Amino acid sequence: MTSTEDLMRSCVEISKAVTATLNVDQIMHIILNRMSELIPARNWTLYLVDPVDQTLGFEVVVGLDKAPLEGFRIQPGEGIAGQVAQTGLPVLIPHDVYSDGRFNARVDRLTGFKTESVICLPLIARQEVIGVLELINPEDPTLFDDVFLPVFSLLSDFMAIAIFNARNYEKINRLVITDDVTDQYNTRFLHEHLDRLLEANTAFSLVFLDLDDFKKVVDTHGHQLGSRMLKEVATMISTRLDPDDRLVHYGGDEFVIILPDKGTEETIATIETLRRALGESVFLQSEQLSVRVGASFGIAHYPRDAADKKTLLQMADNALYSSKDRGKNTVTAA
Repeated sequence: MTSTEDLMRSCVEISKAVTATLNVDQIMHIILNRMSELIPARNWTLYLVDPVDQTLGFEVVVGLDKAPLEGFRIQPGEGIAGQVAQTGLPVLIPHDVYSDGRFNARVDRLTGFKTESVICLPLIARQEVIGVLELINPEDPTLFDDVFLPVFSLLSDFMAIAIFNARNYEKINRLVITDDVTDQYNTRFLHEHLDRLLEANTAFSLVFLDLDDFKKVVDTHGHQLGSRMLKEVATMISTRLDPDDRLVHYGGDEFVIILPDKGTEETIATIETLRRALGESVFLQSEQLSVRVGASFGIAHYPRDAADKKTLLQMADNALYSSKDRGKNTVTAA
């Protein structure tokens, strides 16, 4: 039987564990795994609220296969978890949950699980529900006594603060390494990422990309639409890269692409495909315009072409200007 002293002691232990990291995923797993050890139950579920549409997504599930729940969303007010998210009030149902009008059996039908009892708590930070913690079919029936509710509430408050702070930390980190114009990585990220790759001695290709005659676009349509077009170009490029590739807005109409574990020949093939796709794309259509643009590319490879960051950047830049000299809209390897 779990005691309030055990729960309070667990809160202290969890607080020590989560202060060691500001990674949201690690914090959520630390908390849920520790609580599942302390309070045996059929499963624990942690949902987070989507700030855009207020739906609930399954973030961490302990004691149940999460695979059937990938992409599954709970609508605002749907079921017990949806109502807790909407009202910000805890719900405790000690038995026969199917007879409660608030219960929705969609998840049970999807997973083949049978919910019998529920403890559902809101995670509230800055007076806003950011998630829901759900304990399903706990083994200890005394957990539904009123004496445990203040302790559970304290635990959920702590979880909410930890997740909120970690999210803010990640948001600030993203802002530091993100370019305002294109929403892609900036030069600060470029140098940090290159340093990591070089330190790990990871082979990679570095590509400089410069839009051809972009000044004509700005002169014709203005700086504001020019910036919007840069963002559209960046989006178009990023969607055609592999997950481990990185796109950096280097400044003006120039970009850098980092392709790890790709040799020169593979990189040339990838960039040629990208060059053709870019030339076939039409931009600023939302402004009732049809603007096309080409680009010149320069490629350098580590470690084949250079052994350090400064030389590698210079060689890729030199290759880019060779493409410009050769008539633009072409690809040159160092």
